[in-house]
Parts: sequence; C-alpha cells; structure tokens
Amino acid sequence: MTAYALLIHPSANRVYAESAVGLAAAELTVFGGRALGGRLADVTVTTIGGLPYVTFTGVDLTDRDLSVLANLSARYAFFACDGDLLRPLEVTGRDRFDSDLITIPKYAGKTNEQFTKLLLNVTALATTDRAGTAGTIGTGGTAVAVGAAASPFGPDSPPLRVLDPMCGRGTTLNQAMMYGWHAAGVEIDGKDFEVYANFIRTWLKHKRLKHSAEIAPVRRNRAVLGRRLAVTLAASKDDHRAGRTVDLTMVHADTRRSREVFRAGSFDAIVTDAPYGVQHGTRGQADRLTRDPLGLLAEALPGWVALLRPGGALGISWNTLVAARDDLAALLVKAGLEVAGGPGYGGFAHRVDQAIVRDLIVAQRA
Repeated sequence: MTAYALLIHPSANRVYAESAVGLAAAELTVFGGRALGGRLADVTVTTIGGLPYVTFTGVDLTDRDLSVLANLSARYAFFACDGDLLRPLEVTGRDRFDSDLITIPKYAGKTNEQFTKLLLNVTALATTDRAGTAGTIGTGGTAVAVGAAASPFGPDSPPLRVLDPMCGRGTTLNQAMMYGWHAAGVEIDGKDFEVYANFIRTWLKHKRLKHSAEIAPVRRNRAVLGRRLAVTLAASKDDHRAGRTVDLTMVHADTRRSREVFRAGSFDAIVTDAPYGVQHGTRGQADRLTRDPLGLLAEALPGWVALLRPGGALGISWNTLVAARDDLAALLVKAGLEVAGGPGYGGFAHRVDQAIVRDLIVAQRA
C-alpha cells in the first residue's frame, strides 16, 4: 500500500476555493469506488507545508490507474509520500486539446470550470455497459474488466457521447471535447447559441485544427424546430487521417423538445447545470418564469431519459435553496432512473454565494 498526496489547483473564485478541497476528496472517493475497484482508502484532507492536500492510500496502483486519477477536476499535482518527503509523479489524463478551449470563454453566470468538470466526471463514472459492468462505456464497445481499463477515463477507452440539454454557452460541451468525447447541447437562448458558434469556429481556425463546421435549420413536420451547429474536428493531423474525430452539435431549441432533435438511446451521459433562479430563472408550465427548476425538469426529464442508452447516467447540479434534494430525486425516480449513492456522493454540497448552495445528483437508466 502506497500513500499519495493530491495538491488542489488554485481557484480564481474565492468562495469556491473554500470548498474545493472537500469537493476534491468526495470526487476522489467516487473515482476510487467506481473506477478503481475500491482500492483507495484513508481519503482525508491534510495540511502539508501550510497548504491543504487531499491524501489517500492506494493498493497496487498502476500507471494506468494514476492516469485515470489525473482527470480529477481539481488536480494540480500528484505526489507519492516517502516518509516526510513528497515525490512528484508525472501523470497524464485524457485531455486532447489546449486548455484555452475551457478558459477563454468568460461571461456572467458561467459555472466554475472545475465544478463543470467534476459534474461531468462523476456522471461518466456512473455509466455501465449493457451487461451491467460498472465503468465500461462507449457506443457498442466490448465489455472489459472493472478497473482503470474499464473506466471511461482510461487512456484507450472509447469516447462517450455526452448531452447537455441546457448548455448555455457550452462549458460542458468544451470539457467533453477536451476528453475526446462527442458532445451535444440544446440551448433556448439565441444569443448564447450565436456566441458559442462564433467562439468555437474562431478557436478552431486559430488552432489550425482540421475541422468542418456548419449551421443549418432543424425541421420537423415541415416546420423549423431550431438551428443546428454541426462540427467535426480532430486533435491532430494523424487523428484526422486515422478517422479519430470528435463530433460537436449544438441546437438552438427548447430543451423540452430534445427528443425531437436526437435519436432515442443515443447518449451515454446527460450532464446539465440547472438555472439557479438568481441571474437566470427557468420557464416551466405555461412558460412562466420561476426560480424553481422542478417544473421545467418535470416536463423535460421524460424526453431526456429517452435519449439515454440503457446503463447511461444523468447528472444534474442545482441550487438547493430553491429546490429540495428529495423532490428532485423523486422526479428522477418517476422518470425511470435509479439515484446513485455510496461513499463520496454526499460530499458535493457547497456554498457558491449567499443565494446559492449548489449540490449535484446522479442517476442511472437501467
């Protein structure tokens, strides 16, 4: 058994930084249970040299295991503990593109990038293959043994297909693409759609990446449902020649009509950050503006669940001050999902500001 220390990435958001260490410990615990077969123990927060670290022990962790843990949302540096000394470890995660894909977009109401990554991570970890093997994912892939090789974060694992049905200006889409996963989003705000389309096309040209990008109307029953941005890109020329491309789709439409836009069972994971009802409300029944997201979610969830493949998972973050966890869990169960539980899942609630206490919930389609 080896002892390890995780140094947390500094956060520009002071309030979020106060919660980041505890969130990292909870996320690490979920990774240990879902991706590493329970081979992590003694996860705790330890002060070393005046700085907070998340320390833990691991049983027979391989380089491949550490490459899975390299995808932790707050990971800044990993160390092996040799007595009182910390030995730096070189670890590489799944990132396929430059980090400015995530960091360049700045706008009011943007969810903290580390938390977006955390939400995507714990949702992806809750996916299973059609045979029920935890961590074995992909579209039509072959089941492999539980552990790092079976995790969606294994360096050679097949790409997930991820949907954010309330994607705003695309933070979740960009993070999914960073992993080399296929990303799709639905957004009702036309300005957000235009801003994201302009950003991603400019970014792709600046990076000189092989890609195609076009915007076209989405029609159903001869009527225009919305607009679709369709992008195909490759991380390198070699990937392009080998056909290792990433698909990105963003649709300007009402999320309650998502089922009309995409094929049933076409996504491994659905990940979304519900409007908090502070800067942005939600439109529920009769299109009334409200701070409570439950009305909108009750209408949208049946369509979202239909888009998940069996064994796929859905993760939602929301403001607990405007909607109770039990009420949201009841909606997920009513929609045919099973809420995930176990070590780590109870450690994600944190204060964002005086009007927002954010939490997340993950559920799986049987």
